[in-house]
Amino acid sequence: MNLYQHFRPEERAFIDVVLQWKDYVENTYAPKLTDFLDPREQHILKTIVGQDSKVHCQLFGGMAGTERKRALLYPEYFQVEMDDFLINLYEIHYPSKFVKIEHPQVLGSLMSLGLKRGKFGDILIQNERIQFFASTEIGPYILTQLESIGRAKVQISQIPLTEAINIQDDWREGSITVSSLRIDTIISGIYNISRQKSQGYIGQGLAKLNWTTIENPSFECQEGDLLSVRGLGRSKIISIDGKTKKEKWKVTIGKQK
Repeated sequence: MNLYQHFRPEERAFIDVVLQWKDYVENTYAPKLTDFLDPREQHILKTIVGQDSKVHCQLFGGMAGTERKRALLYPEYFQVEMDDFLINLYEIHYPSKFVKIEHPQVLGSLMSLGLKRGKFGDILIQNERIQFFASTEIGPYILTQLESIGRAKVQISQIPLTEAINIQDDWREGSITVSSLRIDTIISGIYNISRQKSQGYIGQGLAKLNWTTIENPSFECQEGDLLSVRGLGRSKIISIDGKTKKEKWKVTIGKQK
């Protein structure tokens, strides 16, 4: 069986990396910790590792409900503890009375430090409080190098994971029936708009799939995909549940409230 045929061609490089992780655990009989993975990468990882009796996998992003998570692949003997994921939580202190900082600014500032996206996890914002999860290994670098976000001077402090802002599960689960898994058809079904209108969003560069602007309306969606359409919100494909008697796809989706 060709493993690659179950995934997209552009995902082949990540699949190869997952296979290398799996081989490492099998050959060394030692655990392997990954960077933070997005939901689609987590789905691929879980699909490949599957029910393997030699290699097991757990995911953790710093607290329950996080979107981006680190994966720990480990042999059967290994007892997993939360500390094994090497995740720190940081809070951003800034003059909130005079400045408003939003998610894209935090993300942009972290990326501008030369950090890979995989080195930090979810960014949590609640009213004026801002926190983010990051890999332990980059902690000292963040504390000394992240001095401003936008025009605001900031200070960063490490706090216990138990003090993370509570994430409310704001995904409303539902189901749609669509004629195909094309992204224009999926967007049309999720947001209850015409296919022509969904193609308009895609054509204007307003639609993203797994954080990447998508320009091809015929691009086929798969389980684990995260979609966002500017002005309409975010959604995700939880599962693809097969076809109806009329040859239409049944899809379980989550839509952000």
